[in-house]
Amino acid sequence: MTEPKTGTLKVPGATLHYEVRGSGPVLLMIPGGAGDAASYDHAAAALADRYTVVSYDRRGASRSTLDGPPTDQRVEVHGEDAFLLLDAVAPDGEPAYVFGCSAGAIVAVDLLARHPERVRLAIAHEPPLVELLPDAEKQRAFFAEVRAAYRREGVGAAMAVMAAGTLPQEQAPEKEDRGVQPPPFPAEVIERMTANLPYYLEHILCPFTGHTPDLEALAAVSERLVPAGGRESHGLLLYRPAVALAERLGTEVVDFPGGHTGLSEHPAEFTEVLREILPRR
Repeated sequence: MTEPKTGTLKVPGATLHYEVRGSGPVLLMIPGGAGDAASYDHAAAALADRYTVVSYDRRGASRSTLDGPPTDQRVEVHGEDAFLLLDAVAPDGEPAYVFGCSAGAIVAVDLLARHPERVRLAIAHEPPLVELLPDAEKQRAFFAEVRAAYRREGVGAAMAVMAAGTLPQEQAPEKEDRGVQPPPFPAEVIERMTANLPYYLEHILCPFTGHTPDLEALAAVSERLVPAGGRESHGLLLYRPAVALAERLGTEVVDFPGGHTGLSEHPAEFTEVLREILPRR
């Protein structure tokens, strides 16, 4: 695998670590959850033959440091980080392709809504925008309970509550299983992402899932937004907001292999679907 070029970018309140591979139109890949730029190592390497693939650690995660102590994060601030990063890697102003998973998909949606001139196409894979759901209050309480479990008993307890409420019943762990299941990455990457979990659970989970996107702004550029989900996620909590978003904008959900973490479950197949979608728009 070709090693990426790495760089840092000073943004208000933080310094971002980013990685660049390949050449061609810019494809910005925004990680979700406790992930960082390495979440996209396979996809970035595979797509670098056609795109300048840019991935990064979101502020406060892994190698992207905050200027001060961690505080609750705002989607708009993370969206502005993505915009400033695009300005740094594509200063000519050319619109970029943008892909995000989970919390990263929320950032991608916000970037499109507030800076449509910089986005050629945004693909948002299972953005947990539960405020779009008819049972938003219930889901808001669920994510608050995940955070409360973290505060009471730690990361393992929180992830068990999360899995019980978001995975198919047959996959949900027993309550006594408090282990955190990391994605199949090298040990140092797993260690780095695992270390991000307390920050994610305390400062990102509830603020991001409680975010309401600017539907009016998105309606004006709906042809440039692809709500996406996992083929194995139909009917599950983390798939439903993509459906709600598509319905509000008069579009359709595009399915990828696997579930919410389909990219790490089926990296080759997932990347091929992404390769097929990008040039269509």
